[in-house]
Amino acid sequence: MSSPINLQHVNVKLLVKDPESVDLEPLIPVFHSWIRDHVFDELLLDVADYRHVHEGPGVVLIGHQANYSVDNTDNRLGVRYNRKAPLNGTNQDRLTQATRAALTAFQRLEAESGLKGKLRFGGREVEVFINDRLLAPNLAATLEAVKPELQAFLKKLFRDSEYSLSHGADPRGLFAVAVKASREFALADLLANLAS
Repeated sequence: MSSPINLQHVNVKLLVKDPESVDLEPLIPVFHSWIRDHVFDELLLDVADYRHVHEGPGVVLIGHQANYSVDNTDNRLGVRYNRKAPLNGTNQDRLTQATRAALTAFQRLEAESGLKGKLRFGGREVEVFINDRLLAPNLAATLEAVKPELQAFLKKLFRDSEYSLSHGADPRGLFAVAVKASREFALADLLANLAS
C-alpha cells in the first residue's frame, strides 16, 4: 500500500485516564533524569515548562530527533511523541516508529515512582498528527489520501478491534485524526500488536 503523501514528522498522543488527578510538576525532574541517563536512543537535550499556558504543551522533553511531552493541547491531556527529523522507510514504518516511541515513553512514565501512579493510559484514545502543513495540509483531501494507510496501521495496532476515527478540518491546524478504540488496551498489548 502506498499513499500519495509521504508522512514525515509523525506525532502520536496517547490520552491519559483521570487527567484531573495528574500534577505535571514532578515531570520536570523525571525528564531531566531521562536526559542524564540516556534512556532513549534519540539525543535528548533540555526540558521546557509550559504549564502556565492554558491548554498548552505542558512539559516538553526537547530532543534533536524528537520531542516527548505530557501535553494538554485542547484540554486533552496525553503523552505525546513529536518526531522532528525525517525518517526513512514507508508510511507504515513511520507511523509504527512514532507510536512505539509514544507507548514506550508512556510505559516509562507509568512506572516512575515520582509520579505516584497517577499518570495512566486511558486505554482507548490515540491522536495522530502530521506536523508538516506543506506535506499534509489539514484538508478533507489529505484525509482521503492517507486513510488507507491509517486504516492498515490501526487494524494492526488494535488487532482488528473496531474503532472510530474523526478529523477536525480547520485548515489552520495540523492534519490530525482522533481515534477511539471500542475497548480498552494496555500499553504492553499495543506494543505487542505493533511487534507482531
